[in-house]
Amino acid sequence: MLPLSRMAYMPSWCRMVVMEHSRMETYSLEPEDRKRMFIFGMGYVGHCFAQQLKSQGWDVSGTCTSIMKKKQLADWGFDNGIYHFDANEPEWSILDVLNSHTHLLVSIPPFADIGDPLLQHEELLKKKLMDGNLQWLCYLSTTSIYGNCGGEWVDEEYPASPTSELAKLRLAAEKRWLDLGHSLGIKSHVFRLGGIYGPGRSAVDTIIKQKDLSAGQRRRTRKLYTSRVHVEDICQALRAITLACFPGKVLNIVDDDPAAREEVFAYAKYLIEKKWPGQIKWSAEQEEGLVTVKKESSFGEKRVSNARMKKELGVKLLYPSYRSGLQSIIDQMENPF
Repeated sequence: MLPLSRMAYMPSWCRMVVMEHSRMETYSLEPEDRKRMFIFGMGYVGHCFAQQLKSQGWDVSGTCTSIMKKKQLADWGFDNGIYHFDANEPEWSILDVLNSHTHLLVSIPPFADIGDPLLQHEELLKKKLMDGNLQWLCYLSTTSIYGNCGGEWVDEEYPASPTSELAKLRLAAEKRWLDLGHSLGIKSHVFRLGGIYGPGRSAVDTIIKQKDLSAGQRRRTRKLYTSRVHVEDICQALRAITLACFPGKVLNIVDDDPAAREEVFAYAKYLIEKKWPGQIKWSAEQEEGLVTVKKESSFGEKRVSNARMKKELGVKLLYPSYRSGLQSIIDQMENPF
């Protein structure tokens, strides 16, 4: 676990995740087995995973998209090994640093104009990694690649048929990262993540901030089903697959309970009012933003199965439903009002 002096500079959600993780079973590494993880994209998931690995004795390096975020990461304990990476003007000298790492996690989304920013120079990437120490890579994708499924349950064998341009780019990136891993002779995996939530990033936080929902959030209220996953369950799945022996796996990382956004927000509101009665003061228009319009069909809906994750990784979800996930978040919160 990080020293208290370091944790004092973390945002509250990050402190909660690290403290909770310290109470969970971890996979400790002896010095002779020391591993080195490089994370392209130290965002919400990447940062959480990096903190957990660091507490287990891993060397962790990675990238971020701004100088301000780099300074924040330094305050949170990552004094060295954090590099600024601009996808539009990448510094490819960073590949020389990556060459010394044993593990690579890619958590950078594609861009509409260039696709995956790393794979736009795939041959250079392959050349740099060919003679390096890399043993393992994992690409974080999304369940949106399945496209319109009419409300059916889908697993990893379900034919992907993405509808949005970004989802199509995600699917293309999945194949290229798996192919790259195969050509390098290393274990390579793809995680298809559901909607990510956790401390600081949940329906509870949205309601407490009492801000209007964005146009995108309003559109999502029309969905019958959304598959979600708590950030800690993503991290435990990542820890499990770093130890796995099988190559080239595609895995859905979601909880057991695909549910409508309206239902999730109603439960979050209930939890807040139960703990802090009378503190929510939303306008009628804001309340209306949480009400789902009449659903005319289930076209475009899907319920994503996590059976392979459970069977092949042996993952037992910490938060199998949004109910347990939101309850955990609110239990750890101090009065935000």
